[in-house]
Amino acid sequence: MEQGKIRNVAIIAHVDHGKTTLVDQLFKHSGMFRDNQEVSERLMDSMDLERERGITITAKNGSYRFEDNWINIIDTPGHADFGGQVERVLRMADGALLLVDAQEGPMPQTYFVLKKALENNLPVIVVINKIDKPAARCDWVVDEVFDLFVKLDAPDEILDFPIVYASAKNGYSLVSPDDPVENGGNMEAISKMIVDHIPAPVGSSEEPLQMQVGTIDYSPYLGRLGIGKVVNGAMKLNQPIVVARRDGSIKPVRITKIYRFECDEKIAVEEACVGEIVAVAGMDDVTVGVTFTDPDRPTPLPLITIDPPTISMNFVPNDSPFAGKEGKYVTSRHLGDRLQKEILADVALQVAVLEEGVGFKVSGRGELHLSILIEKMRREGYEFQVTRPQVIMKEEGGKTLEPYEKLTVDVDDKYQGAVIEKLGKLKGQMEEMGNTNGMARLVFTIPTRGLLGYRSQFMTDTKGMGMMSYVFSEYGPYAGDIINRVNGVLLVKEPCTAVAYALFNLQDRGKLFVDPGAPLYQGQIVGEHSRSTDLVVNPAKGKKLTNMRASGTDEAVILTPAVVMSLEDCIAYINDDELVEVTPESIRLRKKPGIRLRG
Repeated sequence: MEQGKIRNVAIIAHVDHGKTTLVDQLFKHSGMFRDNQEVSERLMDSMDLERERGITITAKNGSYRFEDNWINIIDTPGHADFGGQVERVLRMADGALLLVDAQEGPMPQTYFVLKKALENNLPVIVVINKIDKPAARCDWVVDEVFDLFVKLDAPDEILDFPIVYASAKNGYSLVSPDDPVENGGNMEAISKMIVDHIPAPVGSSEEPLQMQVGTIDYSPYLGRLGIGKVVNGAMKLNQPIVVARRDGSIKPVRITKIYRFECDEKIAVEEACVGEIVAVAGMDDVTVGVTFTDPDRPTPLPLITIDPPTISMNFVPNDSPFAGKEGKYVTSRHLGDRLQKEILADVALQVAVLEEGVGFKVSGRGELHLSILIEKMRREGYEFQVTRPQVIMKEEGGKTLEPYEKLTVDVDDKYQGAVIEKLGKLKGQMEEMGNTNGMARLVFTIPTRGLLGYRSQFMTDTKGMGMMSYVFSEYGPYAGDIINRVNGVLLVKEPCTAVAYALFNLQDRGKLFVDPGAPLYQGQIVGEHSRSTDLVVNPAKGKKLTNMRASGTDEAVILTPAVVMSLEDCIAYINDDELVEVTPESIRLRKKPGIRLRG
C-alpha cells in the first residue's frame, strides 16, 4: 500500500454526539457494502453493553477506500471514564475529526478529548453534526468551538480549522450549512476534507521496525492480537522480531498472522508497510504499550502516559449465605486472575491486593469505568462483592488534596433552583450560568465525592428532563465532610422468603427494593427507611389466622411496585458499612458481616 495514500484519523467527541453513526455512514457511502447487504446499526459497537447503553466503551478500528486513498478510522469512546482508551489510540492517528452536536455545542468530554488531541499535535477537522435538528445553531457552535481551541492554547495553524456540516443519521455532509442536500446527499465532503487536510503518515521503510500496541483484540483461534500503527520499517509473516515490554525487558517472538482492517472486518495480509494500522498475532501475553521492533537494532517507542485513576473500590469474594449458588467463578483466585487479565488490555485500571482481608483494591477513572467492568464480569459467570467507591486522595506539602470534576448541567429554568441548592450542599461551586430558549446551562466545580450517587437525585429533581456530564478537572483542597445519603435502610431480621402481607405493612416504613417470593437472608437490605436510622424488619410475617368469622371483609393487599435499582444505582447508594453482592443472576444490597443489627 502506497504510504502517501494512507490517512489515519481518530473520531473524537462528547458521548452521544454521533461518532459511531458517522462511521456507519462513511462505510456505507464508500461502496464497500453490496446494495442488498444487511448492515446493522452502529456497526462498530460490537459489545453487548455498548449496544444496550448506546455508548462506545472500547476503541475500534475500521477503514474504507475513498477514490484511490485508504482511510483508517479509529472510533474512540466519548465518556471521560474511558479516557485511557482515547489517550493511547491517538498515538495511531495522524489527525482527528472533532464531532460537535449542532444544538448542544462543546460539552465537558469535548474539552477532554480535544485536549488529548492537541497534546499529540494532531490537526483537527471540526464536524458540526445533527444539523437536521430543529434547534440547531451552527454559527453559535462554531464560535464556542473556536473559544474552546483558544482556551486550550491551540497553535495558530490549528486555530484555522476546517469545518464541515453533517447529519450522520440522514447520511449527508455539506461544506456550508446553507448548501442544498442534493439526491439525498452523501458523505463525500467529510472524506474529501480528510484527504485534503490530514497528512499522510510519516516514517521510513528503511528504518528498523517500530510498532507500538495501542489496543488489544482477541481471536478464539490465535489468542491475543496487538493492534497498532507501523511507525517505521516493514512487517512480514513469519518475521522474527523482539517485543520491548513496559518494564524494559525484551522478548523474541515470530509474527504468525497480520490483519488489515476493511470496514469492520479483519483481512489477513502477507505484509504491512509504514503508516498502516494492523492487528498482529504471535505473542501470547501481548499488552498495551509494548513495542514490536527489530531484533538487530531494537528501538522501543516512548511509553504511553495515562492520567491517574481517581476512584477505587474493593472487590472481595462473596461470603453471603447465598454464596456459590448462582456464580461459576467464586474464589479469590478466580477474581484475581480475571482482574489481571483486564489490566493487560486496560492500562487506565490499577489492581492491588488488599493489605487487610481477602480481595483486591481496583482503581479506575470513575464510577462508570468500574461498573462496566463489574457488569462484564458478572455476565461471564463471576460472583463477588464490591464496597462503596472511594476517591483517591493525595498528600502534598502536608495538605490533603482530593479530585475535583468540572460538571456541566443543562436543565429547564424551573428546576435550576433545586439543582443549585443540592449541588451547593455537595460542596459544588458555580462558575458559569447561561440561558437559551428556557434552558439553563450551569457549570460547577465539585469534589468527585459529591457526585457519587448524585445522578439519581438529579433525575428526580429535574423530572428526568435534565442532562449532566462531567470530566476530571484537577486535585484541590479537601472540601470537608459530604453527606450523600440521609436515610437509613430496612434490614432483614432472619433468613426467610418475602411475604406480600408483611411487605404491605412495611410500606409505611419506607421504599421497598424486593418483591414477594424473594429469598432473603439476615442482614440483607430490602428497602430504604423513611428516617435516618436503620430498622430491622421481618418481611416474612404472615397474617394471624383464626377460625372466627371476621365481622368485615379482609383488606386487599395492594403493594407499591418495588424500586428497581441498576448496578450503578446500587454502587452509588451504599454506605461505607454496606456491600453490593453481584452474581450472574442477582444484585443484592447487604450490611458488611459483623455489623450488629439493632431493632
